[in-house]
Amino acid sequence: MAGLKIAYVAGVMPGKWIDRWRARLEEHPLEIFQYDDAAAYLALLVEGEADLVFIRWTGESPASAVATDDKPALHVIPLYEEVGVVCAPKDHDIEYFDDLVPAEAVEGQNFFNADEFGPKMTMELVSTGAGLAVMPMSLARLHRRKDVVSKSLEGAPTTSVGLAWLRVDPVNPDPRAEATESNPLVAEFIGIVRGRTASSSRQPSIQTEQEQQAKVARKERQSAPKPNAAKAKNASAASGSKSGAKNAASRRAKPSRTRRRPR
Repeated sequence: MAGLKIAYVAGVMPGKWIDRWRARLEEHPLEIFQYDDAAAYLALLVEGEADLVFIRWTGESPASAVATDDKPALHVIPLYEEVGVVCAPKDHDIEYFDDLVPAEAVEGQNFFNADEFGPKMTMELVSTGAGLAVMPMSLARLHRRKDVVSKSLEGAPTTSVGLAWLRVDPVNPDPRAEATESNPLVAEFIGIVRGRTASSSRQPSIQTEQEQQAKVARKERQSAPKPNAAKAKNASAASGSKSGAKNAASRRAKPSRTRRRPR
């Protein structure tokens, strides 16, 4: 059975959408895998390693980027935003703030770039006391350590999470993008992520079922006798029986003629 390949960036939890898919379309398997480099989603889509990808970005949506020979056009459904946190070695001053760490509390300190080193390595560097780091809360939780403390940071940049897939660009046509957009399973998964119910008429599976039901209904109508023809046939039969009965009654009503013998 045909299925889909779904990739998700580390820290994203696509479980609820995967569960809904399996409950509705278990005959179509999903190949699901995680990727760590947030910038790797383009290569996954272009090289056909994934049909749809859960991505993370900062700033404008990747869907707004102009397509080029090296960068394909994308559809992106924004799903939610992530809070940024500051990570510091245990017993750092930020540990004494109950909730939000003021920006001035970490001014002038050395910061490691989580995008450059990767979240796991960044947390290891932070644990040495050589500096701090800012990253999405989901990544800080994923790579949490006993010797590192994480707190919400005032003014920390928010990151967005969404679902991306290739979009057909008339200027730079891509056969893979055309195949993606015409794939009913891709449309089915997108509908699930958008929150459509299993019985939604916008889901391709329901549309196919409705088309099949309509086709069966048309065949039944075509094979059934036409009502007007049946009525005409019945009326003709009824008229014939009435005419026959009338003639028979007329014959019975006429007196029989007998010849009189001459005297």
